[in-house]
Amino acid sequence: MNFENILIEKKDSLAQVTINRPKKLNALNSATINELNVAFEALEDDDDIRVIILTGSGEKAFVAGADISEFAHFSVEEGGDLAREGQEMLFDYIENLSTPVIAAVNGFALGGGLELAMSCHFRVASDNAKMGLPEVSLGVIPGYGGTQRLPQLVGKGKAMEMIMTAGMISAEEAKGCGLVNHVTTQEELLPLVEKIASKIIRNSSVAISAAIRAINASFEDGIDGFDVEIEEFGECFGTEDFKEGTTAFLGKRKPNF
Repeated sequence: MNFENILIEKKDSLAQVTINRPKKLNALNSATINELNVAFEALEDDDDIRVIILTGSGEKAFVAGADISEFAHFSVEEGGDLAREGQEMLFDYIENLSTPVIAAVNGFALGGGLELAMSCHFRVASDNAKMGLPEVSLGVIPGYGGTQRLPQLVGKGKAMEMIMTAGMISAEEAKGCGLVNHVTTQEELLPLVEKIASKIIRNSSVAISAAIRAINASFEDGIDGFDVEIEEFGECFGTEDFKEGTTAFLGKRKPNF
């Protein structure tokens, strides 16, 4: 696959997707969103890939926001289509991917950049990272699920403050409110994420996919997450991974998933 705006690197069971628009601080435009969709679809279908890392090129930004020049002239209808299509094509797609996606947030993650990081299954940040949703300073609200995922992660009150002030928070503050899981130096960011990924890879990818579906279900309207958990739990008993995992445990050896 040849892309203009992203890079893909594979190493054993790990894939790294890098948004590569450093001169634009990796800002999201429609072409980049399309390329990311194609890349994630391909990686989801690749049985050898067990974890995906998403990051931005350079030392300044993960993704500094959306490319405002693309939609500054849009009508009401065009604005709604922009939000709907991007959300379905990329942000919701990543959130519901059965392959775990970890955001390695290096530098600025603002607007669409933070919304992209929040769509990943969890986030690790460099200590120079700055995060925020500045959309109201442009006369619009956060899109791509920003008003929904931020309260889920940091709580309603904190999300209200962040969105209303359009301000940025530091990596440490983001960790304190649950927006990111870990903070480290920029040099150690990818090594730390790869270390976490290696722990995930050792476990059952079938069970991890089931866990993702069960966890996400609790945030869906009209869905009882407990019922989904029961169903997914039961389905695990019919998998080869369950047989291998329990046999290995009883035999006092490491499982080979």
